[in-house]
Amino acid sequence: MSKNGVSVFKVAATYIGTVVGAGFGTGQEIFQFFSRFGLPGLAGIAVATFLFVWLGYLIMEQGCKLRASSHYELIRHLCGPKISPLLDLIITFFLFGALSVMFAGTGALFAQQLQLPSIFGSAVMAFFTALTVLAGFSGVISSISFMVPLLLAAVVATCTFGMLQSPPDLLAAAPAKSGLLQSWLLAAVLYVSYNLILSLAVLGPLGAEAGRQETLKKGALWGGLGLGISAALIFLAMAGYLPEIAGMELPMVYIAVQISFFFQLIYTLVLAVEVYTTAVGCLYGFVARVAAKSSPRIKTLVILGTTVAAFGASRIGFANLVSFLYPVTGLCGLVFLFCLLSAAMGS
Repeated sequence: MSKNGVSVFKVAATYIGTVVGAGFGTGQEIFQFFSRFGLPGLAGIAVATFLFVWLGYLIMEQGCKLRASSHYELIRHLCGPKISPLLDLIITFFLFGALSVMFAGTGALFAQQLQLPSIFGSAVMAFFTALTVLAGFSGVISSISFMVPLLLAAVVATCTFGMLQSPPDLLAAAPAKSGLLQSWLLAAVLYVSYNLILSLAVLGPLGAEAGRQETLKKGALWGGLGLGISAALIFLAMAGYLPEIAGMELPMVYIAVQISFFFQLIYTLVLAVEVYTTAVGCLYGFVARVAAKSSPRIKTLVILGTTVAAFGASRIGFANLVSFLYPVTGLCGLVFLFCLLSAAMGS
């Protein structure tokens, strides 16, 4: 336990919770960034796991040193006055975009699994996300760290039973498609890059809250390993269902359906919670930057206004948002990671 009451478990769980979300839990992210390459995609996951551990720690370490309250303190310090304004604008915009992805993911989930209008699912997620962020940063950490063990247990169980029912074909690859991701190594780097950029708004303040370097090191290690192992399990599970899942928005839910109705219900519920944890992190990060020095009343209005706007943007569609927004965010995030590594090597 750290001196401020943030344990290794809470650091690791919050790290995992801010990364996993609609794209991760549905299998859409793993499909877009790894499964499409076949066996080399598994090597990409190994690279991504290492980067999650290493870079996640570096970000939280900087947040601890700067006592960061938002992502802006980090990029201002690491990237300098010339680059940081543009990077700040990009990160803030993509926090909003990712929030829209989370709402869209819930809409797709409700439509496919519950036969309810997608707009209803998006509205439910928007309501609970705003409610949590209104409770402040301590509420964000507590809600995320409470949910993560349940999420990981459900992913492990569903993937294990899915592989038993349909063993993975490691030579199978998703049908080729045009886009930004033409190399498995580049895909792995971009995957980590965009996830860390979207998690930056929580990881920086989390480092400041934890306070101790040892807590951050262990938290980053377990958080990165949790992300990597979960991604590998999803990859292997989906490898047994190619090519039929290639055109689906929710491939992991399809696998759960093939196992049993019970798994379908459990995974649908857990997936909604995964989306919630990331949506909370995105909304908190956006508001912490946009309304950093505002009064509580103004912050409340910003939270509500942002939620409504992201809800409107979510009508674009889940898969379309993931395939375009995330790779572009990853490219922008490479600039920040270069600054982060330069600072680490310099020290």
